[in-house]
Amino acid sequence: MKVIILCGGQGTRLKEETEFKPKPMVYVGNKPILWHIMKMYSCYGFNEFILALGYKGDYIKQFFLNQKALTSDFTLQTKNFDVDYHMENRDEFDDFKITFVDTGLETMPGERILKCKRYIPKEDDTFMVTYGDGVSDIDIKQLLKFHKKQKTIGTITGVHPQSKFGIVVVNDKNKVEEFSEKPMLKDLVNGGYMAFNKDFFTYLREGETEHPALKRLAEKGELSLYKHSGFWACMDTNKELNDLNNLWKQEKPPWKIWK
Repeated sequence: MKVIILCGGQGTRLKEETEFKPKPMVYVGNKPILWHIMKMYSCYGFNEFILALGYKGDYIKQFFLNQKALTSDFTLQTKNFDVDYHMENRDEFDDFKITFVDTGLETMPGERILKCKRYIPKEDDTFMVTYGDGVSDIDIKQLLKFHKKQKTIGTITGVHPQSKFGIVVVNDKNKVEEFSEKPMLKDLVNGGYMAFNKDFFTYLREGETEHPALKRLAEKGELSLYKHSGFWACMDTNKELNDLNNLWKQEKPPWKIWK
């Protein structure tokens, strides 16, 4: 099953990082956040990816094309440029099959998904979509199981975002009872881990984001929501980037579900 990852946005709120690289290539630890996302899917057996490229898409292509040289010891003979890679010294190997799709510099996310349609095999009834800037400990197999059970064209994942502000709790006499430091909110937002049947392509339009298409599905009763109460975080600001890097330093980062 193919996983489309939206990698084309400019990430303007992370301008310090994204002036020279696309947002999915911003590093968390010693790897781009895009790699973290792909590892999450891969550990559930979904390792065939379609990267919808746009802003500085060549940066992503070069990272994967040059990964062998950048992550391995090797011996180079400069006379004829023969290279002997010492693969026995590698600790781990990723197992990704990646299709790189140039979907345009200014293209909206909905149209980016539409431009990946030709790379979804005819025999595949279902495909997945996610954004290139969010990590989670979501069980992808349970998401797909739920999607098939619902029998709707689309399923999005609902997550509880964390408040950016501390909350003041008061009683009925207007006296402060406690301060809650940036609690999880009760409301749900689209966490970006989505599954669709191929009919979803008929709801997408050129020049649109994905949101109008999701609204069209909802109006037809064809959109379900899978509730995820575990870890989820996106990387929109430098503070969120720093938070993810601090979490990665922990002995067991919350989204590191692979071995």
